[in-house]
Amino acid sequence: DQLAPGEATFMVEVHETANILNNATDRSVIILDEVGRGTATFDGLSLAWAIIEFLHDNPARSGITLFATHYHEVTDLAKTKTRVANYNVAVKEWNEQIIFLRKVVEGSADKSYGIQVAKLAGIPHSVIDRAREILDTLERKERDLVEETRRRGPAPATRQLGLFNSTEQSIIDALRTIDVDTLSPRDALNALYELKQKLQ
Repeated sequence: DQLAPGEATFMVEVHETANILNNATDRSVIILDEVGRGTATFDGLSLAWAIIEFLHDNPARSGITLFATHYHEVTDLAKTKTRVANYNVAVKEWNEQIIFLRKVVEGSADKSYGIQVAKLAGIPHSVIDRAREILDTLERKERDLVEETRRRGPAPATRQLGLFNSTEQSIIDALRTIDVDTLSPRDALNALYELKQKLQ
């Protein structure tokens, strides 16, 4: 946080990111770590995704870029963006522990280890145990939702909601039917008065 100017952590992050994106050149070395994690999941994921695309699609603004993220979804960009490649730090799981092998390997990570890292950092055991229960519940719900969606098939197309309420829409429709080239000034005034009456 930068409290004096009234900037929360995420605002500081996006200011710094904006500075990088606006001033980078093809000679820059850009290192971005966990961009978008300071806001809601879909907001952050969308920003991270768009930033990667921006840097990829504008070679004049990205010499070498290292983009560290836990958004597994963005790793799919390597399939469609020729200059995107995924790498991860190799990890070995053993007896519910993780061992960082201090080795960078090609490919994306298949999972996150946030709870295990929190345990290594000394978070109380009761919190770690509860976090594992919550994670199991969330993962089970997500699997159930994916399975239910797969069984039901694609959702039927829904009608898009209109931008205006029915009264406003009827006024817009009436305006479209008026031939202004054939109206006398008096008829135009009467039409305008009638439309105004509908709004009251």
